[in-house]
Amino acid sequence: MIWMLPLTLGVFLIVRRAAFKLKNPLFNPLVISVIVLIPILLITNTSYVEYVSNIQIINDLLPYSVVALAYPLYELIPQIKARWKSIMLITFTASIASMITGVCITFWLGGNGEIAASVLPKSVTTAIAVTIASNQGGIPSIAALCVILVGTLGGIFGHQILNLFKIKSASARGLSIGAVSHAVGTARCIEVDYNEGAYSSLSLVLCGIMTSLTAPFLFPIIVIIFDWL
Repeated sequence: MIWMLPLTLGVFLIVRRAAFKLKNPLFNPLVISVIVLIPILLITNTSYVEYVSNIQIINDLLPYSVVALAYPLYELIPQIKARWKSIMLITFTASIASMITGVCITFWLGGNGEIAASVLPKSVTTAIAVTIASNQGGIPSIAALCVILVGTLGGIFGHQILNLFKIKSASARGLSIGAVSHAVGTARCIEVDYNEGAYSSLSLVLCGIMTSLTAPFLFPIIVIIFDWL
């Protein structure tokens, strides 16, 4: 069905144009596009597998779009060099805090180790999260769902929360959103402020690396603590 690709692109572009005019964070292009596309697929009796296979080119372009996020970083290299110690500390703390809170909440709500391992990498990009979850005995599909939910919520409500606490620094806003809302939040930062987007891109990358390195050691420790308690 060759109409799936142009339909997907058309819906997203129309929704994105409307989002720019409305300037309402609740009108998130990703979320609204999904809401529009799902009924169409149900009406046409199109399976998810069939749909994905017909829009595979979009998935193939995703890595290139992520690499493109590095360009804003190039322009901020002098600032990043001057603040590299604080940036490393912030992203490391955010990465550890994100994993600990996710796993603890899962256990407190009665979830088992498998679900906790799936929630563990919720704040990094899907490719990294799925790998981490699999290595820790989690379920990749649940990990991917958690990543999507966290990214979407961060993209919609992230700036409202920061505004509520009167956080105006572009670097602070970008680092915080990139640390917890990965690419979706970063895309929103770029729309709001170019410098925010640059710092969010940096945070996204650093938190992905730090989560990958620390998750294999941190998760067993948390499990042992909860078993002891």
